[in-house]
Amino acid sequence: MSTSILESIKNESEALGFHNFGVAKVPMNLRVDYYKEWINEGQHGTMTWMENNNERRLNPENLMPEAKSILVFAMNYYQEDPDRNYRVAKYALGKDYHSVIYKRLKKICRFLKENYNSDQKPYVDTGPILEKPIAEAAGLGWQGKSTILVEKKRGTWSFLGSIVTSLDLPASEAGKDYCGKCTQCIDCCPTNAITAPYKLDASKCISYLTIEHKGSIPLEFREAIGDRVYGCDACLDVCPWNKWAKVTKESQFAVRSLPDLKTILAWDEVDFKENLVASPIKRAKLNGLKRNAALVLGNVGNKTDLPALEILAGEDDPVLKEQAEWSIKAIKSRECTSFS
Repeated sequence: MSTSILESIKNESEALGFHNFGVAKVPMNLRVDYYKEWINEGQHGTMTWMENNNERRLNPENLMPEAKSILVFAMNYYQEDPDRNYRVAKYALGKDYHSVIYKRLKKICRFLKENYNSDQKPYVDTGPILEKPIAEAAGLGWQGKSTILVEKKRGTWSFLGSIVTSLDLPASEAGKDYCGKCTQCIDCCPTNAITAPYKLDASKCISYLTIEHKGSIPLEFREAIGDRVYGCDACLDVCPWNKWAKVTKESQFAVRSLPDLKTILAWDEVDFKENLVASPIKRAKLNGLKRNAALVLGNVGNKTDLPALEILAGEDDPVLKEQAEWSIKAIKSRECTSFS
């Protein structure tokens, strides 16, 4: 019976665009001691929600009283970076994956309820659930030295979704680590956020700094951010397992058009909302995005960008004002050097 259920789930998930599926049993081992140490050392930065609900986060059997298994699904989002003078992490090039995947997980939940009289809860990077180690336990891949999930003959470019279920299903064989001696993800990290194999200091990570972090970006990280205006794919890009990566077939993840950074600096809240409908980039908020855009111009801009930055330097917001002034100084210093 359980084999036929697994086959039905697999068929249903593939019809909804998922390319991988596995089952993890609860309870399971989730590197509890490492997580607690990571929090205690403040490596989660200002993401204080990660300090809460740890009775459920570290013990997923508590996510639902009748939980027996966790179903984990993967959906490919890989695509080439568009031709722009700044970069956005690939996961944020199209529509917000949370809504796309959540709706499809809900369909699977309904399918399971109607056909197997079971209870389910879906999660897409929401709620107190550690998706990557659970995905490893479910056999989808392994958490690489960057802490990103790596799928064999797929690579790093997958969104994950989980369903906690009352169905008592056989566990998949856990993912095996194939990183070997490779350290490319560690070596390439612009801010040295991967402090050791399988250890990430999120407070140094460019994704954290450009998305979750509020206030001024620390001076020691600004040049390392380079042309990244939202997120960072450095450790994903270099993973050798990505040689098998294929462009996603999901149309909702297709690249959306964005203006140049000078235009973004002039946006008001209306522009922000109209241009970023259903985009993950909205998470940075308007001032966060302007801060990032100004920083990137400081790294890669030229004298034609100075007027836009000078207008930003007149803002009341002290973070935007300081960042604009830093970027103006950086451009002028670079321009003078190039003509000396």
